[in-house]
Formats: sequence, C-alpha cells, structure tokens
Amino acid sequence: MRRDHAAAGEFVYGVTTTGVYCHPGCAARRPLRENVRFYASGADAENAGFRPCRRCRPQEPPLAERHARSVAAACRLAETGDEVPTLDALARAAGMSRFHFHRVFKATTGVTPRAYAVACRADRTREALRKSRTITDAIFDAGFASCGPFYAESMEMLGMAPSTFRSGGADETIRFAVGECSLGSILVAATARGICAIRLGDDPAGLTRELEGLFPRADLIGGDKVFESLVARVVGLVENPALSLDLPLDIRGTAFQRRVWQALRDIPAGATASYAAIAERIGSPKAARAVANACAGNPLAVAIPCHRVVRRDGALGGYRWGVERKRALLAREASR
Repeated sequence: MRRDHAAAGEFVYGVTTTGVYCHPGCAARRPLRENVRFYASGADAENAGFRPCRRCRPQEPPLAERHARSVAAACRLAETGDEVPTLDALARAAGMSRFHFHRVFKATTGVTPRAYAVACRADRTREALRKSRTITDAIFDAGFASCGPFYAESMEMLGMAPSTFRSGGADETIRFAVGECSLGSILVAATARGICAIRLGDDPAGLTRELEGLFPRADLIGGDKVFESLVARVVGLVENPALSLDLPLDIRGTAFQRRVWQALRDIPAGATASYAAIAERIGSPKAARAVANACAGNPLAVAIPCHRVVRRDGALGGYRWGVERKRALLAREASR
C-alpha cells in the first residue's frame, strides 16, 4: 500500500487480472485487494503462472542495489579515465538518461557527477605532482590535454601553486603562533590569503608538528606582535563562540567539503543541526555519513562551527578536538 522500496526482496505480489507480479515498491496502479496474491519470491510467483513486471523488474536486484552498482561503475570510469568524462558518457555507461543519472548519482554519493570526476582528477594531479619528473609531465599524466586548463584549475584543486605543492609547500610562507585558551592549547596559522588552520589540543609541540607535517617544506614563521593580535581575536572567538570572526579564511578542501563547511557557518550560534539535516540543506539527503567525514576534516576549529552538528537523537557525536571541548562550546553558546 505504501509502495515501500525498502521492502523489495521481502516478498512479491501477483495480480490475477494482469498475470504480472511486482515488488512492493512498484509504481504501477494499485490493484484491487481481491486480485492480489502474495509470494515469498519471484520464483514462487512464476511457478504460480505469473510473469515479471516490465516496469519494476522484480526478477532483478532491488532498484537501490541496481542504482548503487551503476553509480559505482560510473565512479570507476571517472577514476580511471584520462579525461573528465561528460555527463552523457557516464549516463550512457549506466544505461540511464542524463537527467535521471544526475539525480541518482547525487542522491547516492552526495555530489554531482562532475564534482566527483573533478575531485578524481585533483587526486590524480596531486599524485602525479609527487611522482612525475616535471610539472609538465604531471599535467599530462593527470589527464589534462594542455597546460592552460591545468593552471586555470590548479589553485582550486591544490590550494596553492603547482610548484609549491610539488615542493611540499616550499616558497609558501605560513605564519603561526601557539597560545592558550580555556579549552587548552590553540594553534593559529595563516597564509597571505587568510587563516588556514585553527587547531585545539593539549600539547603545543604536537600542534606545531601537525602543521609541519602538512607543509614539510613551507617557510613556517613564528608570529610577530601583529600576528599575535590576530591570535587574540581567534581566542576571543573560542571564549565566546557566538561572535563572528570577521577575518579572511584560506579554506582548502574538496567541493563537497566546502559546501558542508559553508552550511556549518550558516548555523546560528546557540543552535544545532544534525548530520542528516546538513545533508538535506546541501541537497544531498543521503550523504549524512559524508557530512560527518567533512566535519572531521574541518581545518578551522570554531571558525567553521562543526561543534554545532549533533546526531539526530540530540547526542553530541564525535568532535575532532574532543567531545568535552564540543560540550563546552555548546554550553557557552546556550548560556548567551
């Protein structure tokens, strides 16, 4: 009666007036109850003289499973192709129309087919830059047909110039300082583009080592008096997370991560949202787990308020910098 796709595989029903059997989620017109017969499997229905519905194809795996297989095949094509495949090419490989495939892919993965393909190319580019003899070799190894498109996309893919990425952050200057706040130690780092890291922890030296590991050959410079005033503003945000941090941010992440992080910044202080709710807001209702992973990869504690994301039942869930810090931040916002 509810056409519940989740019940596919549990049973099938045959309709005596048509001689057809369907799975529970079939969109065909609902038959009269007196014309319906129930069977444990398609084989049982066929033994009773019914034939499979051409619309819902109950003799095949459930629709969700078929969609998952099609999306997985498209993902492999995007990951292994020399070029970013077109939407039409991916849809043809999946046996769907381009519009239907776009909806299915986004509902399954949380990102559009193009965003996924571009992210795959970005991964190949990073790997090629690490291994290739020259940047030009890396460009073609990553599947770019020429240098122009590569350099046009390189800043968004890498967050820095290709030569800088290739050299492990060499030639990039990152100012940083480690201070103390009520939640423990805090590290703030910034490039010329803006704040690129806000990290909380218990060990100041450990926070510094984490930054060095991210950019092993960058020019890390301890903050001067001017930079320390910026750190003071960040500490003020930690002490009163209801404040806004009106400073430029150098946010580096995938297209999906940036969508999630922007949605987190839209949650007002004193409020919370579930991972599922954030997935709904960014148009990817089935991507709650991917949202949780994006929260875990947040590089800017408090400035990108992933502490405001909780489980559907209201439980705090995890927090990259410790659940107790998350509880303290939420309590401060609630009290104000």
